[in-house]
Amino acid sequence: MKPASLLAGTLLDSWRVLGLCGLGSYGAVYRAEQVGNEGAGPVALKLALHPLDPRFEREGELLSRLAHRHVPRLYGRGWWSPPRGGPFPYVVMNWVDGVSLYAWAAQQPRTSRQVLTLLAQVARALEATHAVEGVHRDVKGDNILVRTEDGQAMLMDFGSGNYPGSRPLTHQLPPPGTPEYQSPESLRFQWEWRHQRLARYDARPTDDLYALGVTAYRLVTGRYPPPAGDLKVTEEGFQLVHPPWVPPETWGSLHPELAAWIHRLLLGEPTARGTSAEVAQDLEDAATRADAMADLPLTPLPPQAPTPPRSPQAAPSGWAEPLWLMVAASLCLAVGLWWTSGRPSPSPFEETTAATPSQDTEDAGTAGLADSMSSTPVSAVPYLPAQGGFYLDLPKKPFPGQHRPPCAKPQIEINGGCWARFSDATPPCGSGAYEWKKGCYWPIIGPPRPSTSSP
Repeated sequence: MKPASLLAGTLLDSWRVLGLCGLGSYGAVYRAEQVGNEGAGPVALKLALHPLDPRFEREGELLSRLAHRHVPRLYGRGWWSPPRGGPFPYVVMNWVDGVSLYAWAAQQPRTSRQVLTLLAQVARALEATHAVEGVHRDVKGDNILVRTEDGQAMLMDFGSGNYPGSRPLTHQLPPPGTPEYQSPESLRFQWEWRHQRLARYDARPTDDLYALGVTAYRLVTGRYPPPAGDLKVTEEGFQLVHPPWVPPETWGSLHPELAAWIHRLLLGEPTARGTSAEVAQDLEDAATRADAMADLPLTPLPPQAPTPPRSPQAAPSGWAEPLWLMVAASLCLAVGLWWTSGRPSPSPFEETTAATPSQDTEDAGTAGLADSMSSTPVSAVPYLPAQGGFYLDLPKKPFPGQHRPPCAKPQIEINGGCWARFSDATPPCGSGAYEWKKGCYWPIIGPPRPSTSSP
C-alpha cells in the first residue's frame, strides 16, 4: 500500500482514514476521524508521499506553536511505516470547509470592505506566526481559505515555513515559495548571489507582508503586479530594468483605503510595510471607518495607459514606490496546500511554476475585473553565467519566464523548458550552468511574465 492509495478504514496510530480528498506532488489529504472520538467530527490528515519529507516536520512544528482562530489547529502528527518503504510523516488538523481566496472572489462581486476585512484576518494569522519567530514564506490566495460557515479567512500550508533551528528545505537558491509573491529584497539577493551555489536567503516577516500585498493586488485586479524585473540585453551583457508601476486602482473601482494599503504592502523598503500587528490593526480600522463607497461591488474600469516607466535618473533615492530591480529568471518550486470539502483539487503540496503565455490563461479568481495587461517582451536569450566554479543539476521544472515547447532550433526541450547547449562547454560547467548528459546547458529566458487574465 502506498501513501496515495490508503483504503478507507486504514489506521495511522489513532486516526482512521475515511477517504482521499486531494492528491499532489508531495502529499495526500485524507478525511479522517479519531478512533474512540468519532463524534468530534472529521479531521484533515495530510500524509507525505516521500519518506522523511521535511515539509511535514516544518508544518507540524509551526502549527504546534500556534493557537489562533485564523490558523488550522494541530491535533497530532506522526509517522506511517508500511511493510515496504517509509517512514512517511503525517500531520492531523481540524477540517476546514471552504474555498480559496481567489475562488471566493470569483463567486460573486465583492466589496472593498470585505477585502479589507479578510486581509486583516490574514494579517492577524501572520502576527501570530511572527510572534513565535516563524515566517510563512508562501502567502498567496491559493493558501488562504474562506470558510463556508462564517466567511472567515484561514491561512493554510505552513510546509514552506521557517523558524529558528529548522532544517533547510533547499540547499541552494532560490528559497521556498512562489516566485510571483517573492519580495524585492529576496529577488535582489537571488540576483546578487546567483553565482554562489550555497547562498541562502533568510526570509523575514516583511517578506510575508509583501506577499500579502501581491495577494491583495491579484485579488482585486485579476492579475499580478508588474513583474519583479525584466532582463534587457546590452553590449555589456544583461541589465535589470524597471517595468512601469501600474496602481491597482487602474483596473478597478476599489476604495482609496484599500488602494492605499496595497500600495503600502508593495513598497520596496521592507520597514515601510510595517509589522504584521500594525498592518492587521490598521486594516481593521480601515474596514470600520471606510465610507459607503467601500460597500460598492468591485467593478472593472475602462483600460488606461500604464504610467510611463521612470528613468533611472528620475528615480527617488528613497524607496517610495515598489522597487523592481530583480531577476526575471529566478526559479522556485511552490509548495501549495489547501483543501475544500468534496473537492479533490487543487491538491496538497501542488508544485507550481510562473505563468507563461501558453499555460496561464485563466483569471486569477476575479473574472471580469480587468482586461489583460499588455507588455513588450524582451528578446529570447540564453542566461549565460560566468565560467568557473560550480555546476548545477538540471531542474525538474522550467524557470519562471523560460521558453516552453515548441523550442526553436537549435534549442532543445528538457523537462518542459527550452535550453541551449554550447558545443565547446563540457562539465565542470560555468558557475550557474546546468549539467545534463555530459553537456552544459543554459535556459532560454523569454518575455516578462504576462497577465494572469485571459485576453
